[in-house]
Amino acid sequence: MSAEQLRKEFRGDVLEPGSPGYDEARIVWNGMIDRRPILIARCRNAADVVLAVNHAREKELVIAVRSGGHNVAGYAVCEGGMMVDMSLMTGVRIVPELDRAFVEGGATWGDVDAATTPFGRATPGGLISNTGVAGLTLSGGIGWLRGKHGLSCDNLVSAELVTADGTLARASASENPDLFWALRGGGGNFGIVVNFEFRLHPIPPEIMFCAPVYPEERAAEILPLWRDFMAGAPDEVSGLAEFSTIPDDPAYPHDVWGRRVLALATVYNGPAETGEGVTMPLRQFGEPLLDFSDRLPYRMLQTLYDGLFPKGQDRCYWKSTYLSSLEGEAIKTIVNGLAKRPSEMTFASIWKFGGQMQRIEASATAFGDRSMPFMLSLDAIWSRPPDDAANIEWVRLLWAAMQRHSTGRSYLNFPGLGEGENLVRDAVGAEAFERLLSIKRQYDPENLFRMNQNIHS
Repeated sequence: MSAEQLRKEFRGDVLEPGSPGYDEARIVWNGMIDRRPILIARCRNAADVVLAVNHAREKELVIAVRSGGHNVAGYAVCEGGMMVDMSLMTGVRIVPELDRAFVEGGATWGDVDAATTPFGRATPGGLISNTGVAGLTLSGGIGWLRGKHGLSCDNLVSAELVTADGTLARASASENPDLFWALRGGGGNFGIVVNFEFRLHPIPPEIMFCAPVYPEERAAEILPLWRDFMAGAPDEVSGLAEFSTIPDDPAYPHDVWGRRVLALATVYNGPAETGEGVTMPLRQFGEPLLDFSDRLPYRMLQTLYDGLFPKGQDRCYWKSTYLSSLEGEAIKTIVNGLAKRPSEMTFASIWKFGGQMQRIEASATAFGDRSMPFMLSLDAIWSRPPDDAANIEWVRLLWAAMQRHSTGRSYLNFPGLGEGENLVRDAVGAEAFERLLSIKRQYDPENLFRMNQNIHS
């Protein structure tokens, strides 16, 4: 099939270099990524996805799948090859019982929240509303509701996907259960998901967002206090300790511009008035420099970080590692390493895990073992290409220094630039990887879907 024949059968748009909208369609969130597919297939339905996959397979084209385009490694776009752009498929349907939502494969978490929160319902997403549902869910999905309701992938009930041979398949606990297991943490290796079915949970009208901001020079003192508070917190509490720099922005008091800070961003998933009392100790570790604590609707909470990650503007390199503990030497290494960060645009976060997220058996999903108590995410962000090497090297050096405090595993949604032969094995563990490899060979033996956190022999 030629590109012209594909265009005739396609309900969506087929773009080539020079087509109106081509350059806009190929932009992803990481400004470092500048790749040019020979075709961009902007799908409108599952039939379009089948046509695109069949065309790419017949022409031996690499496939990149774009949902939200947020993955820092830039997997959503390829050089040459075909981008299968799902961003026109954003529908969300709620069942009358309000316990399930069906979400198309190109939807963002903002699309989901807009459809579910008016009914007082939500399913666990991430922290940024314009992140794609597909990419986040397929590699786990760590967000604000994890303590009470687990990961995004834990709330997946079923999925419909187009596999490498152009078949539309369904995966659930009772249909293709091995494939269903693999989709919950194994990434986009097995096909293109066109529809997700998620479990919904009641959400209060307002949620307590506790966010005191302390000077970074107090981090070595604050982090043990935060760690100990979080260790005894109920399931309703989920949070992270985040290092950043206050920008020169009129939205902030002028006297704190340029200050390096540590924010204790915490959510209480329950009645806001209860949450305010439960989280109050976090605001009493001495005098905060700033305090952004507030009672917010969940949908608004999900947009708070959106402005920090503008599409295609900044250069990014994000890498993660799960920590076995957060004791003195680990804290010292983090604090000393962050003091050397070359960009004031950089974020670094220590995520506390617990509650329902950790109650899921290691064998239940491809995400694997949940026993790690913390994750460290090093999110280098900068603006100038000449600064690429310094920022990437800084992340890699600090990441390497933290390995003595690590479980040896990492989160697939923060994969650096996808480097490392054992990226997936190191993330999910050897036992889960061997099972994933077997399922990959069954559904995609030629590794058609390889622009991802790839599972390969």
